[in-house]
Amino acid sequence: MEFCMKFLILLLTLFTATLFIIGCGAIDEDNTDISMLDSAQDGAMTSSNDASFTNEHQLVFRAEDFIGAKIAVITGSIFDQIIIDYIPGAEPIYFNVDADTIEVLKNNRVDAIINDDAVIRLFMAKNPDLRMLEPFITYDNYAAVVAQGQYELLNKLNEFIDLIVNEETYDDMLYRWLDSPDQPPIPYIPEGNGEVLRVGTTGIIDGFSFFKDGEITGFDIEFVKRFTSFADMTLEIVVMDVGGLIPAIQSGKIDVAASMLTITEERQQSVSFSNPYYKGGTALVVYIPTADTSSSLTFWQSIINGIERNLIHENRWKLVLDGLLVSLTITFFAFTLATLLGFGVCGLKMSKNPILRVIGNIYVTVLRGTPIVVLLMITFYVIFAKSTISGVWIAVIAFGANGAAFIGEIIRSAIQTIDKGQIEAARSMGFSTIGAFFTVTLPQAIRIAFPVYMSEFISLFKMTSVVGYIAIVDLTKAGDIIRSRTYDAFFPLIMVALIYLITASILIYIFNLINQKTNKRLRRIKR
Repeated sequence: MEFCMKFLILLLTLFTATLFIIGCGAIDEDNTDISMLDSAQDGAMTSSNDASFTNEHQLVFRAEDFIGAKIAVITGSIFDQIIIDYIPGAEPIYFNVDADTIEVLKNNRVDAIINDDAVIRLFMAKNPDLRMLEPFITYDNYAAVVAQGQYELLNKLNEFIDLIVNEETYDDMLYRWLDSPDQPPIPYIPEGNGEVLRVGTTGIIDGFSFFKDGEITGFDIEFVKRFTSFADMTLEIVVMDVGGLIPAIQSGKIDVAASMLTITEERQQSVSFSNPYYKGGTALVVYIPTADTSSSLTFWQSIINGIERNLIHENRWKLVLDGLLVSLTITFFAFTLATLLGFGVCGLKMSKNPILRVIGNIYVTVLRGTPIVVLLMITFYVIFAKSTISGVWIAVIAFGANGAAFIGEIIRSAIQTIDKGQIEAARSMGFSTIGAFFTVTLPQAIRIAFPVYMSEFISLFKMTSVVGYIAIVDLTKAGDIIRSRTYDAFFPLIMVALIYLITASILIYIFNLINQKTNKRLRRIKR
């Protein structure tokens, strides 16, 4: 009872503190109409952090104004190379989500953001204090990507692109995703019935590839749906980080990448690009706050507004729930595999055969010394490159193999703490070596190892937050997707952290109950 009370008090304290922080940081941005795009340059008010690129009439890009500046870029994009080529002296600062770049810009941790013009216009629609500098730094072509040598698929794509860009349907797509205030759903498109086409996309680029009402949609998604209908193919969409698209194409994990990818000479050395299906450019975004940046919302209104925007609107809670289920699924199956393999690792390290001991030592050294993200990506992009196994099961294998090294050592350490005299006594009573192990050694070792074993389970659950690197939408990735839609970098992060905390606390409580019910010493102490 005392433990339950302490547990509830801890959760209430953390929840109250979280609500306070969220309430202080919540910003109401959804009420800005997209019609502000045309007037974004008018009436800009200068402030103490305005640079020399501002004047009375317009915001002008001059490379010399950004010597020594910090510019936010998306990891895996070509923006860092553009900075090197066109803004010498500027420093690229890397982020994974657009919402993070906006947040650090508003907090003056960077001086500007570089991005594609279409994405910038959507930024400005929801953030009226952002301004785009003109002219563009570069004028670019955007295309779909296929593996080199896939000539038949590439020719089909080019045939479709040449056809659709000259039709009224293409203009409708541009308006629907880049100019329409409400971004209506994709119209009905007949599905193909032929071979499966696996298309990789990021799912976090507003207007082009994003989640709405629990479904992925956008310009790129409509484009590939129309293509698979044209080519009579069955569409399978794979969501992954932008940095993983090119490796996934090269390894054969996906057939096509469509996520606003820019055609560059460097990329053409590794993959093949289709004909351009969108033309635009890259530009810089700066932050020029208006006279009144404070929110008129009360504390509780801020909380309610944050919940509405990040969970209720577009049924985003479904993404969070599905992501949590994926995280728990990977955790349970990976831990089961890790436990089974862990006994094998323990057996290798305690073997009297020197060769087996060396194998066990090498396994533990390599697996414990390799970062889990690196191991996960090697497993996905190298070991199972040509496999059609789901990313979830590949994650189970990677986490299971990694966890086995730790659990094997936990079991071995627990076994070594058992007094050898007990084993000798069991043997003198007629028990065989195996019988003595299962009757005397193992039960005591399990009792000793259980608390550490429980901690390893919780650690594994938290480590699953990196599976988004291999095209899995887990709890953390769901938070990233929501942030990419709301441009609220704060609330979704706190929400995800709180869900991890509550879930882990519940699991710890369950483990403690099991330990109390099965540990005779604890039961005697409790009495």
